[in-house]
Amino acid sequence: MADSYFPRWRTQPSAAEGRVVNTDERLAWPQMLAMGIQHVVAMFGSTVLAPLLMGFDPNLCIFMSGIGTLLFFVVVGGRVPSYLGSSFAFIGLVIAVTGYGGHGLNSNIPVALGGIVACGVVYAIIGLIVSAVGTKWIETLMPPLVTGAIVCVIGLNLAPIAVKGVSGSNFDSWMALVTVLCVAAVAVFARGMLQRLLILVGLLAAYVIYAIVTNGLGMGKPIDFSIVANAAWFGMPHFTAPVFNVQAMTLLAPIAVILVAENLGHIKAVSAMTGQNLDRYVGRAFIGDGLATIVSGFAGGTGVTTYAENIGVMAVTKIYSTLVFVIAALIALVLGFSPKFGAVIQTIPGPVLGGVSIVVFGLIAVTGARIWVVNKVDFSDNRNLIVAAVTLVLGAGDFSLKLGGFALGGIGTATFGAIILYALLRRKPAQQPAV
Repeated sequence: MADSYFPRWRTQPSAAEGRVVNTDERLAWPQMLAMGIQHVVAMFGSTVLAPLLMGFDPNLCIFMSGIGTLLFFVVVGGRVPSYLGSSFAFIGLVIAVTGYGGHGLNSNIPVALGGIVACGVVYAIIGLIVSAVGTKWIETLMPPLVTGAIVCVIGLNLAPIAVKGVSGSNFDSWMALVTVLCVAAVAVFARGMLQRLLILVGLLAAYVIYAIVTNGLGMGKPIDFSIVANAAWFGMPHFTAPVFNVQAMTLLAPIAVILVAENLGHIKAVSAMTGQNLDRYVGRAFIGDGLATIVSGFAGGTGVTTYAENIGVMAVTKIYSTLVFVIAALIALVLGFSPKFGAVIQTIPGPVLGGVSIVVFGLIAVTGARIWVVNKVDFSDNRNLIVAAVTLVLGAGDFSLKLGGFALGGIGTATFGAIILYALLRRKPAQQPAV
């Protein structure tokens, strides 16, 4: 595999339950297509929900997520399995710099785009440094204790978003639980490829149940299918150019540090799950993420990152083939050119999407804990205990800090807090007695 830039993907004969499909392997193309669709569905939390929360066009963001994923794939030589989606780390600061009111399209998106481009530049520069001098300094700042805590925090920080989205009524809450049960039932009781498509199959089952209960039995808010019928099959994405405002750039550029932690945590998690050491690709992964964020910002899309939701999907399917993400990216490009798909997205009931988010965000949190377990983090050491404990509460509680014009949301304070606290509490190694 090391004698060529891209792997030579070996074909596995089947998707038998429990069998691991490594990064340089693939299944039959129909199964790969199904897995690609599932990753696109799993990314709805970032490619649909995150842009909506910031007032971006979801269709464009889906399109740019496909572009970013393909760019990342090329930069890392197809060695790191990942789909690039909108990072939730941008939400708070994008809303702050644009004054977004929370409904419809954000009229000040160009100002945010300039800051997103600046963040991508900083991120890519960090990647170049890592490629030149190695990852030791990054690993010193962010060992498995810190990266595990940050990955865990991302899931915990997103949890209130999912729960709040399904708390509008008692009916919504019950439908979210039905969705969770659908996904869980597929995960536990299904077999073979059906089990590996648990997110997609669970969502479809919950969607059908919701339609029967609302459109058929008159309970709850019915699904409006007229918007799908009235939407065009094909249409160009609506691109937007950035405006480079110094204040917005200064506020958004430091998010690169959070993206570094997210990406490093992703690579560590995948390494732990596959048993393959991917450390040599860390610098290239940072560069790929940075370039994808720059391209997305110039086109009108959100900042992107190696999204943790895919870790959850890979963890339960045990399919790590990087070709799956090429397929997912191509699907995203096609969907980005279809306003009808955007209309279909709008028909997904909030409780159903919220129920899927509860499962996926929970898997993200558990994956952070998995990093601790695999790396045998010693929680009998008070330093490790304090760093993890404080980080989890800062992130889960969405603890925010303002330093002049600079503001940090929960993920930001947890990320910087974990890095700084670990550095402050590091003990010098004991000196060896003189001989």
